[in-house]
Amino acid sequence: MIILWEQIDPATLYNLIESFVLREGTDYGEQEQSLQRKVADVLRQVQSGEAVLVWSELHESINIMPRGQFRPD
Repeated sequence: MIILWEQIDPATLYNLIESFVLREGTDYGEQEQSLQRKVADVLRQVQSGEAVLVWSELHESINIMPRGQFRPD
């Protein structure tokens, strides 16, 4: 189920995104980006609709994924 980012407290949203960035270990190319920059990039993607917040009832967790990869059950 998609959770609308606008319905989440801004501090909670920041913490969710920060947790996602820290666990993903994403490669950002030759030049490493700061944690703040990575969080800002993901926040921009969530706000623009490129990425969505997804609640998994099975795992009782929230994940962030590209909108095109989300497939509702």
